[in-house]
Amino acid sequence: MSDKIPNNVDLSSNRKLQKALERWLPNYLDWWREMGPEGFQEDWIYLRTAVSVDTDGWAHFDYVKMPDYRWGIFLTPPEKERTIAFGDEIGKRVWDEVPGEVRKELRRLIVVQADTEPASVEQQRLLGKTCPSLYDLRNLFQVNVEEGRHLWAMVYLLMQYFGRDGREEAEDLLVRRSGHQDSPRMLEAFNKPIQDWLSFFCFTTFTDRDGKFQLGALAESAFDPLARSTRFMLTEEAHHMFVGETGVGRVIQRTVELMKTAPEGDVTKVGGIPLDMIQRYMNEWLTASMDLFGSEDSSNSATFFAAGLKGRWEESKPGRYEDHKCLEGEYTLEVPRDEGGFAERRIPLRRAMNLVLRDSYVEDCDRVFARWNRILEKAGMSERFYRASDRFNRNQGVYAGMPFDPWGKLLSREEWEAKKSEWLPTEADREYLRRIMTPVTEPGVYANWIAPPKKGINGKPIDFAYVKFARDEN
Repeated sequence: MSDKIPNNVDLSSNRKLQKALERWLPNYLDWWREMGPEGFQEDWIYLRTAVSVDTDGWAHFDYVKMPDYRWGIFLTPPEKERTIAFGDEIGKRVWDEVPGEVRKELRRLIVVQADTEPASVEQQRLLGKTCPSLYDLRNLFQVNVEEGRHLWAMVYLLMQYFGRDGREEAEDLLVRRSGHQDSPRMLEAFNKPIQDWLSFFCFTTFTDRDGKFQLGALAESAFDPLARSTRFMLTEEAHHMFVGETGVGRVIQRTVELMKTAPEGDVTKVGGIPLDMIQRYMNEWLTASMDLFGSEDSSNSATFFAAGLKGRWEESKPGRYEDHKCLEGEYTLEVPRDEGGFAERRIPLRRAMNLVLRDSYVEDCDRVFARWNRILEKAGMSERFYRASDRFNRNQGVYAGMPFDPWGKLLSREEWEAKKSEWLPTEADREYLRRIMTPVTEPGVYANWIAPPKKGINGKPIDFAYVKFARDEN
């Protein structure tokens, strides 16, 4: 078993864990074949596989069939004398085992994180059929197999440290399905369908960026195996965000090019994606991802912080924060009043940890928007993309269900209904994207609606055969 699964957790010496994973593996492969990328299981994909955590081993490239991908279990090396960096237990030695008093809360954190990994694979399972290039098809599959590896990382923690409960949770992770009426995934953003590549690029920009900050908060955990697992996951999450941000950027670049030659600048007449449509998709996936941070005032976040289970972004980075106990601080939030206008709500800082983490996320998103806007600026265009207000289109927290516009102004319900099609994707938008997104599978050829990348993968040219189809072998 340890030969099949690259690992640095000494699987071969832990017979009980090995047997548990051996029982889980066939179920996982059944799930992958049923819910993984449809129609490509027998093709050869130029994938990056982690075989160790060192510089030479974590990024090994070769052709592989996805069901044969060697999903590994890797933890970053332990830090000598690492201590808890925040909360009530600050300064004490980190834990190598699960303390009984936080067992339930810790298991919940791991299960919620684990549930997002297979969910995204399920959401994206049909995208390969409309790929804009072999380069993009390969990147989709790289994201998919790494989400599968992240699932393995969390399942290892559940089985190793939570006994029968952990094994049952691991089985349930393969039962739930994205968007299923009776057994959906836990978080709503992971039940949204991803039916086109603009959605995929926005998802990997915004939703995987939420993953970056959630993993970063867990990487500060006093439970050392969780911290070491999520630190390694962050190295792979960076590629997912690269796929998303550069994907959106390439769409913008191609739109700008087409606007210069399209009749009256209308790129829909030449199969391009208009800037305002791109903005609507940004709005949809940014706001869905904002919901993933949860309630602005949260007793759970206070419990997690106090116990040392989940910190802030870069909690242990020297100079990032002065106060690591957060017993006295407050976070001031403007909330709507029933009679109109806003009132200030002061939230004890520990209860506002979701907000603090979300603020770090928003700062990161602002940098992404700035890079996208530089594409427009370099093209001499006056248009600019904007980041929608955290009040807009929310389904979680104090602004949930309220008719705010993208700049944070509260509207009447009638105004919202009249204008929401300007700000969020319409069925006409989705139908248009379905119409122009036809598969392009010749090496070096790219769909008309997206620009080629600036460079290929692992030093390969952009016209490299990143996918070799089984059908071509016959």
